[in-house]
Amino acid sequence: MKQSAAHLMELAREKSGERRRELMHRVADMYFQFGPRPDDPELGLFDDVLSQLSQEMESKVRAELANRMALAKTPPKGLIRSLAMDETIDVASPILQLSRAVTEDDLIAVASTRSEAHLKAISRRSNLPATVSDVIVDRGGEGTLEVLLANASANLSREAQERLVDRAMEHPALQSAVVRYAKLPIDLLNEMYFVVEARMRSAILQRNAQIKPEDLDEALKKSRDRVASRKRPPPDDFATAQKTVKAVEVRGTISPNALVGFLRSGDNTAYLIAISKLAGVDFETARTIHERRELDALSIICKAAGFERAIFITLAVLVLGRENNPMGRAREYGEIYDALPKEVAKRTVRFWGGRKG
Repeated sequence: MKQSAAHLMELAREKSGERRRELMHRVADMYFQFGPRPDDPELGLFDDVLSQLSQEMESKVRAELANRMALAKTPPKGLIRSLAMDETIDVASPILQLSRAVTEDDLIAVASTRSEAHLKAISRRSNLPATVSDVIVDRGGEGTLEVLLANASANLSREAQERLVDRAMEHPALQSAVVRYAKLPIDLLNEMYFVVEARMRSAILQRNAQIKPEDLDEALKKSRDRVASRKRPPPDDFATAQKTVKAVEVRGTISPNALVGFLRSGDNTAYLIAISKLAGVDFETARTIHERRELDALSIICKAAGFERAIFITLAVLVLGRENNPMGRAREYGEIYDALPKEVAKRTVRFWGGRKG
């Protein structure tokens, strides 16, 4: 090793551009030939020479060096940091994706200051720490976030997952990746139900069917605090509608047929209050389902509450109003109603009911 160190110093004195490019490759070859251990003093010498030479080279040459160093077991740390921070993505990418020598602080520094391409390269890294993922969630575009969510080994904090769901609410292009993300907490997944298309809603119901009862209670606790602050002010006639529903309760238990009566009389707020009570969901969820004419969601709360199919069909037709072919659509959703397992409906409604705060 002493002989190699002396030769290294001699090579470092070369000045011409082409010779220094050749020199860099020769020094790299020497590094891999001798394979210095972390405690070898010559590792620092290799680091100094290769770091200096790489800064003098064009990006294509630096990229060649980065590809060689990306899988090295004990690469020079200064060189690795310099390559990782390189503004040229072809240089930085192999280091950011593969090198075990890049520290968490280095990754955070790159993620905080470099381009979208750098963020995407980091997002592909295995076992990505949550501290780094959090920066990517804050700075990354939709394409980068899709790459991050597709990385099964990446770690994300609960706060980052919540921010992802909030962004997906506003950006449909991100919704599929969020729903497919296997690590997304079940309560956050159910928040996506009312903004995603039918295919993704089926995936959410499948996750609900698989959750263990003991995990459900814990998920509901987290859900309540998050959504309690999002409710809209009640309708102007809310107090009057409450009295109407209360009067029905005084005469006896509110029945599913009473819901039909409220809708037929045009008392939508009383209908929403009553179905919230019968189905175990909060008023805001019932209002969302009604205003958006979400017949599949209506089928879920009706199934969970044990309503007869005929009641659901009647409610669906009344909700659709004069929309084209209300009976045809109601029949279509009636088939969904029949196929929906009651237990899955009840689990889903527990998430919607958990919004009461």
